Amino acid sequence: MSTVIRAENLGKKYIIGHQKQRYDDSLRDAMTHTARGLWQRIRHPLSPNRESVDLEELWALKDINFEVQEGERIGIIGRNGAGKSTLLKILSRITEPTTGKVRIRGRVSSLLEVGTGFHPELTGRENIFLNGAILGMTRQEIKRKFDEIVEFAEMEKFLDTPVKRYSSGMYVRLAFAVAAHLEPEILIVDEVLAVGDAAFQKKCLGKMENVTKEGRTVLFVSHNMAAVQSLCERACLLDSGKMIREGSVQEVVRQYLQSVTSTEVIPIDRRKDRSGDGSVRAVSLRIESADHDKVIRSSSRLKITIIYRSKEPIRYPKFLVGIYDYTNTGIFLLDSDAVGGLSEVLPPEGSVTCVTEAINLTAGLCYVNLAVFKSGVIADYIQYAACFDVKAEDVYGSGKVPGRDWVLCVLHHKWVLNGGLGQVCNKSLTTR
Repeated sequence: MSTVIRAENLGKKYIIGHQKQRYDDSLRDAMTHTARGLWQRIRHPLSPNRESVDLEELWALKDINFEVQEGERIGIIGRNGAGKSTLLKILSRITEPTTGKVRIRGRVSSLLEVGTGFHPELTGRENIFLNGAILGMTRQEIKRKFDEIVEFAEMEKFLDTPVKRYSSGMYVRLAFAVAAHLEPEILIVDEVLAVGDAAFQKKCLGKMENVTKEGRTVLFVSHNMAAVQSLCERACLLDSGKMIREGSVQEVVRQYLQSVTSTEVIPIDRRKDRSGDGSVRAVSLRIESADHDKVIRSSSRLKITIIYRSKEPIRYPKFLVGIYDYTNTGIFLLDSDAVGGLSEVLPPEGSVTCVTEAINLTAGLCYVNLAVFKSGVIADYIQYAACFDVKAEDVYGSGKVPGRDWVLCVLHHKWVLNGGLGQVCNKSLTTR
């Protein structure tokens, strides 16, 4: 394979201004300051107002080096403000870098923002031709692919409606349909797919997979780690404008999610980023093995204890505990309403305990979300309220236990030879 993108010492600097805040003691002070500012502007109209603005250098990207081979599917991930969109804009030739250089070989199609290149007063039909021309398609090429674009976007009914009347999801459908049918050598897609519905997201991911099967290259930015893992082979992790890691998508996604959740899993009595009406508050959450073991293993039963506090008795309480893996994929939902066991009224302060059957999970970290309801209304909700680590265990006794990067769960089972000796085979089957 040949190199289609090469970035060398790439950097992008912005100059941002901060408005100074003044706390004048009186109306006279405020009027004096305003008059002084006006006089300075009259005398020196071209000079900046240094009294009101502080300037700061912000490096959105710094010292970025990487290569992309033809036909690769690369995921670019990181927190908000990490520099992902800035990098894509440089690769799309929308923004010039401050330092370094980038070399691109091939035709590039970009979908960076919803409705980029659309004119709000024009209809969907007219914007297909306009947007296609902006992306580099000839009029004959657009005509040839017009029916395919409309069919993919599922927009026949609104084709002759001005796009200013479109919802953000409709914008995405039409914009992606045009960009995807450009048949570029390199397709660059930002987070815009998050706006579309689940069915359309699946359709777009399928289209991008088809693009890569045809030998083209895809750069994909998303906060949906499941989508990144299903589409991409390799990933780049950005943080504060720097490339933190580059490698296989599973390893990079795991590092990113563990770094995000590790900073957020703090004792819940100190958590400020919680929602709900506050009528009930969870003050403690403890997760341990219910089998008198110091660690949690694949065959362990979980014991989850929640201490709560309220100003008055809690009518019609409900406790929800969601358990997720490092990709934010749901594993279990523990619902006190679904199985019963709690009375219709709980005292203002107390604790509740949930004990599960054997979890049968492969080794790895799990994260817990906690929700408390009162009379059908959410009173307290905490994301990443806790985490626990499942230790590896030879549940089959054969030494063949899959890892978390392959499957989530293991399942005890038997194999039987039909119509013969009826012997039971101790083979292992794993399920996702």
